[in-house]
Formats: sequence, C-alpha cells, structure tokens
Amino acid sequence: MSYPVQKSDDEWQAVLSPEQFRVIRGKGTEAPYTGTYDKHMPSEGVYTCAACDAPLYKANHKFKSGCGWPAFFDAVPGAVTRHTDNMFGMQRTEIVCSKCGGHLGHVFKGEGYPTPTDERHCVNSVSLNFSKDDAVKGKTESKA
Repeated sequence: MSYPVQKSDDEWQAVLSPEQFRVIRGKGTEAPYTGTYDKHMPSEGVYTCAACDAPLYKANHKFKSGCGWPAFFDAVPGAVTRHTDNMFGMQRTEIVCSKCGGHLGHVFKGEGYPTPTDERHCVNSVSLNFSKDDAVKGKTESKA
C-alpha cells in the first residue's frame, strides 16, 4: 500500500531515533510498561504520529487497560489503517498511520472493556507524540 508521506530508510533514520525507527519503520514493539504515554491520562489534547505528526488519537479516547501500552478505544476518523498481521504464528490486526504507514501497534476487539467500541488500540508510546492543543477539533467525530 502507498501512503502520502514517502521517505527512504535513510531519510526516516535522519528524523527518528533508533528506537522509533525500529518500532515505526521495522514493525517492532517496545517493552510493556516502559513507554512515556502508558500512564499518561490527559483529559484534552491529541496524540500524533511520531514520524509525520498526523493526528491519530484524541486524549478523551484513551483508557486504562492495564496492558502496558497506551490504549485507545477509537482513532481520529481516517487516521489509522488496519492490516492483517500473520507474524508469530497468529493472526492479529496491525494498525498503521494512514499518512506515512508507520507501525503503531495492534487493535483487539471483544475483550470486554467498558468502552463505546469494545476495541483496544494497543499503541507503542514511541510511535506517538502528544499535544495539549486539539488539532482535530471541529472535524467529524468518530463512531464512539
């Protein structure tokens, strides 16, 4: 799949830390309970892609799941693309930034969390930045 933001590996390595490059471009995973945003629970603001700054998640869509990674029940409409991930002998749903294709994490359904969507977007902190300013205010709200 092609994404609007296209860069070579050398260009990505020039703007991402080694850990960000490993996770975002190499589809890696940061260790659980180590990320900056795991326990970060603001009431307002937006989480953006660490690679391209695209708005991905609103702060009020984040919830405490206890999984060790930031968890969101929904994304900014159109901001996240889903792919089937068959790595490690299991089938999961990978989520990537719709603007640059950067790996965010995985989405899980039907786990019984008390959220409007019954989904958990399990996102690597290293794939995110946070801004107190809500860059998506006024845009169409999600289904949640």
